[in-house]
Amino acid sequence: MPDTPAFLDSERPDVPDLVVPRGITPFFLPRRPVRGRLVRLGPLADALLTRHDNHPAVTKLVGEALALVAALASALKFRGSFSLQGKGDGPVGMLLADCTDTGALRGYARVDAEKLAALLDTTPEPTAAQLLGTGFFALTVDRGPDVDRYQGIVTITGDTLADMALHYFETSEQLRCALHIACIHTEAGWRAGALILEKVAGDGGVDPELDAAMQEESWHTATVLAATLTDAELLDDALPADRLIWRLFHGEGVDAGRPRALAYGCRCSRQRLSGILERFDADDLDHMVKDGAIVMTCEFCNFDFRFDRADVRGTAAGGGQ
Repeated sequence: MPDTPAFLDSERPDVPDLVVPRGITPFFLPRRPVRGRLVRLGPLADALLTRHDNHPAVTKLVGEALALVAALASALKFRGSFSLQGKGDGPVGMLLADCTDTGALRGYARVDAEKLAALLDTTPEPTAAQLLGTGFFALTVDRGPDVDRYQGIVTITGDTLADMALHYFETSEQLRCALHIACIHTEAGWRAGALILEKVAGDGGVDPELDAAMQEESWHTATVLAATLTDAELLDDALPADRLIWRLFHGEGVDAGRPRALAYGCRCSRQRLSGILERFDADDLDHMVKDGAIVMTCEFCNFDFRFDRADVRGTAAGGGQ
């Protein structure tokens, strides 16, 4: 196989070259212990979610996970990827979404069709907890093969993904947050977004005249104002992010930071997968053949890569790679 860089690989799947320039808008309340981010995927949500023919309840869950992982990743300074994983014994056995430091997003859900049908018979609009079942919720920072991964894991607790994330931060990070996540199918297609508030630890940037009680009151006021946000406002393409932030928090004074982009971020390629196949020996490769070819499917973009068996040498034919 030719050693072609992934970005020059002409046989990558036909996926959207889509960027939302103002996908993440950071903001803060001056001299108050509050910072936050408004995340709006816009048309990117529809492009990502319609790669799979999932039931709307599952699609909604994946959309919420994408908005949440973008909101969480954008708070960190790192190079690599930040992922959210939910794994349980429910109809959605695996939920995975990740976001790179450059804002490249991808996600998918692994679904047990029989379990989902049984749940929907009794619960037409299941919660995230009902879809995932009993299991764990994990957040992982992967900075590449030369750096140890950081991972935090908690049991799935709460009905919604927001509940699960808040439980994680309360128990693992001792970080106080408020979250609003939404994913809805609109006339323009699927839309997803999130609003996250974080209480700033310590005295950095906080008015020195605010004692602990006053800081707590400022945080309480900010969360009350955030709670007035509706899903319709959060997902309204026609309502600019900075205007929405001002609408919510202008009474407290609010400053918006520089927006960050989000993009369609599946990183699969034929060249990368062929390199994986070359590590198998000839017998293993022969067992992978179906109808004369080896098929590898990217779970994220739902694309099948087909390799003729004769074109894959493997370790035995390749002299023990």
